[in-house]
Amino acid sequence: MKDFISDNNNSSPDADVEKVEITEKILMILKTLKPKEGKVIQMRFGIGLDRSYTSEEIGREFMISRKRVGQIEANAFKEAQRFEEARGIEFFSSTPLENTTSVLVQ
Repeated sequence: MKDFISDNNNSSPDADVEKVEITEKILMILKTLKPKEGKVIQMRFGIGLDRSYTSEEIGREFMISRKRVGQIEANAFKEAQRFEEARGIEFFSSTPLENTTSVLVQ
């Protein structure tokens, strides 16, 4: 019976490897951004943090408007895509973001 019951707490070795690869790619791309852009993306999607933050919360942190947070976020994604193209990486352009950021939430 035990062989037929799945254990949701343990992931497969393939899934673990994929999580490590995604984490490495995200961190590599974040390092290429301006510090403010990187921090906004990190906070917005909870990368390496205990939770994600709203645009309003990020705006208060940086003393900028929610609209400006959105502009910084959009610019950061453009820069990340340029980096991918230059390095031959397909990540943001081929991976739905909602499937990747949970990998880095601690």
